[in-house]
This record gives sequence, C-alpha cells and structure tokens, in this order.
Amino acid sequence: MNVLDSFKLNGKVALITGGAGLYGRQIVRALCEAGATTIMASRNVAALEEYAVELRKANLSAHAMELDQGDESSVLKLLEAIKQKHGGLDILINNAAARPMKSWNAPAADFAESMRVNATGVFLMTRAFGEHMASRGKGSIVNIGSIQGCVGPDFTLYEGTGMGTIPDYFFHKGGMIQLTRYAAAQLGPRGVRVNCISPGGFFNNQDPKFVERYNARTFLGRMANSEDLKGIIVFLASDASGYITGANIPVDAGYTAK
Repeated sequence: MNVLDSFKLNGKVALITGGAGLYGRQIVRALCEAGATTIMASRNVAALEEYAVELRKANLSAHAMELDQGDESSVLKLLEAIKQKHGGLDILINNAAARPMKSWNAPAADFAESMRVNATGVFLMTRAFGEHMASRGKGSIVNIGSIQGCVGPDFTLYEGTGMGTIPDYFFHKGGMIQLTRYAAAQLGPRGVRVNCISPGGFFNNQDPKFVERYNARTFLGRMANSEDLKGIIVFLASDASGYITGANIPVDAGYTAK
C-alpha cells in the first residue's frame, strides 16, 4: 500500500461523541475529509444536525444522532441504530465532556454528575463499541484527553483574568489516559487499537493576559487553532497508525514537555 493511501478512511464508519464544540468541529471535518461516513452524537441533536447540514453541503458524509453517554441504555440504543443503518462501526472518538462543576467549592452533586458523563460514560462507550469492533476483528478508538490530565494546574496563568480551572476535569482527563491503556490491553488481542491524545489550550479570544502567559509556556509560542488536531485524528483513526495502541500523545506545542 502506498503510504498516503494508508491515511484514507474511505468506506469506514466513524462515531464522535459531541462534535459541535471547539475541538469537535475540526475532528468531525477531519474524519469526513479523509473519507469516513461520520456520525456525531449527543443530547443536543439540533446543534449537531446544523453542523451536519453544513458539511453535507460540502459533499461530506456527516450525520447526527441522539446520545446520553452517561446512560447505558442510550449507549446501547445508539450502537444498535448504527449497526442497523450503517452495518457497524470502525472508529470511535470519545470527545464529549459535560461541565457541570464550576469551581473547587461547587456542590458534590456537580462532581458526581461530571463523573457520570465524563468517566462512567466514556467507559460505557468504550466497552460497548469496543466489544462491537472486537467482534469484527478490527477498529480504532481515540480518546480526547487534555494536557490537564497530564500535569497539575498552573494557577498563575489565570491571575487577574476571571478565568480558572475546575478539579473534576483534571480527575477525569487523567483517568482517561489509564482507561486508554486498560482498554488497549483488553481489546488489542482482538484487533482493536485504543489511543488518547491530550490537546493543549484552544485560542478562543481569551483575556490577552492569559493568552500571553499561555503562549510563553509552549515551545511554539501559540495556542491551538481550528486545524491542529486534524492530522493526529486521521493518523490514529487510520491504518497509518496500525502498530500504535495504548499511547497518549500530547498535541500541545510542547506545553507538557517544558
């Protein structure tokens, strides 16, 4: 096979949880542009369908379906629907994340709700769709982590900006890396690869003081943009990464290496 052909996703069916957010939109477009039939799934189907219409106008194959990933019955219902409509799944991108917790002092119920979606939900998705792909002898799962799952918070970045961090995010993004390794060991013998990427901060017109400080923390001197995840997503979803599993790959301009 020509090496460039190994990156193509023609004939593949991909599922991404979420898809309408800052990182999700470029992940969806990357999968579509590489040739995959791409399904976005979340509780907010209307927002996903709006983006799917935009992509279909560009002759890309994008669809929206309903999912509450913290509810196992919803996960299994989505799996059956994809099997019925598309014959099965080849690629899963665990991207969606709920943000119910707003501060260190938020109610414990907010932390519990965060774990229902962001920890238990990611496990339910990985197990259900991972077992489905394993039954077919092939597949790729890519978990969308964060640099905040790799390092501790740097509170100095936020001083005087009104911005901040939340503890549950660090908890579940750190756990996602270990779940990636566990699932890679569980599913690898049956042909399914499981990897994680840990992106850095996305530029979204934040306070200039924060942006300047953040940029100085990276080797490349900038925050992420609307193209920076596309290449790594296609690489890990495709046969080009056929001998990579159980890995966590920072995509962060060197933030975690500095």
